[in-house]
Formats: sequence, C-alpha cells, structure tokens
Amino acid sequence: MKVEFSRRFWIITTVIIVFFTLIFIGQNLLHALAIKRDIALLETEQQAYREKIERDSSLVEQLRYDDYLEEYAREQFHMQHPDETVYIIK
Repeated sequence: MKVEFSRRFWIITTVIIVFFTLIFIGQNLLHALAIKRDIALLETEQQAYREKIERDSSLVEQLRYDDYLEEYAREQFHMQHPDETVYIIK
C-alpha cells in the first residue's frame, strides 16, 4: 500500500516547521542580546575595578613612607597630636 501526501499536507508541514523555527530563533536572539548587554555592563564594571586597584596600589606604595602616612592619617581620619588643635576647613 502506497501512501501519497497531497500538496496541502506539505505546505502545512512546512509552515509548522518554519513557525517553530522562528519561535526558537527569536528566543535565542533575545537571550543573546541579554547576554551581550550583561557582558557590556561587566566590562564597564571590570574597568572601574581596575582603575580602583591602580589607585589603591599607588596609595599603598605611598603609605610605606612615614611622612606620607602621617599626612594621610591627618587628612582622612582627622588625627592629631595631643598638644595640637586642628581646624577642619572644607
């Protein structure tokens, strides 16, 4: 027994396959766009952290010297010697 498929069957089958293919491609495209956006945000964040690490590294290098360490403590933490009066002007 030979089964023959009509032209209408093949058109409907093709439309169904194309429809599901477009749905899956659309979902993957949206997912890819979301991933690209996340990557761009992470790269921006990475650059900000690299700059912060650079600043902190140079600060650590400067704090190795006692003169700068004292100056930094006075400016950042408002430290003073016991017999001093410090006025903070902003």
